[in-house]
Amino acid sequence: MKQNQTIAVLGATGKSGKYLVDQLLKQGYAIRVLVRDPAKFTTINSRIEVIQGDARDYTAIYRLLEKCEAVISTLGQRKGEPPVLSQATTHIVQAMCERNINRYIVVTGLSIDIPGDRKSFRTKFWSRIMKWFFGSVIADKQKEFSVLATSWLRWTLVRLPMIERTEETGAIAIDLYDCPGKKIRATDLAVFLVQQLSDNRFIQKAPFIASI
Repeated sequence: MKQNQTIAVLGATGKSGKYLVDQLLKQGYAIRVLVRDPAKFTTINSRIEVIQGDARDYTAIYRLLEKCEAVISTLGQRKGEPPVLSQATTHIVQAMCERNINRYIVVTGLSIDIPGDRKSFRTKFWSRIMKWFFGSVIADKQKEFSVLATSWLRWTLVRLPMIERTEETGAIAIDLYDCPGKKIRATDLAVFLVQQLSDNRFIQKAPFIASI
């Protein structure tokens, strides 16, 4: 158990956030979550502290990170709003520096390009489709990677295919160069993210993961 360790979580009310929170609790962590509307966060546990605020607000990020040992973000882009992810990550990097925290784990899509990638035709095809329909969002996510790559943090950027919301779990495939599957089960993703708190294999790397 790790009751003496507190993890800051962004995106706790999103597509995969609930599963991440559940896994962190199962592993014994305390959690501080940042949410815009606390009414949308329904998990009740004595090891959870809810901070009301917006990831676009630096002061909210700074408050969230108080007494935390690491940060995990599953923050997504809200429909109809301007791109937010690179701005949020810029705030997170700055606040982590101020708070003397160095472990940051964040999810992104398979469209993000990293030096050394060897993407298959399928991955390139879906990346092109995503860029066609969501060009500004993908560009902002690519900028997010640039923010991380030039930071001093011990970051891991986890690249994902489609997320399947399910409590089921199983084996996953991990690849540094190409997406190894068409989907990732939300629980598999949550388990992998929590594992990265104690796994140093992917420090300053951007692995693709997919469920088998």
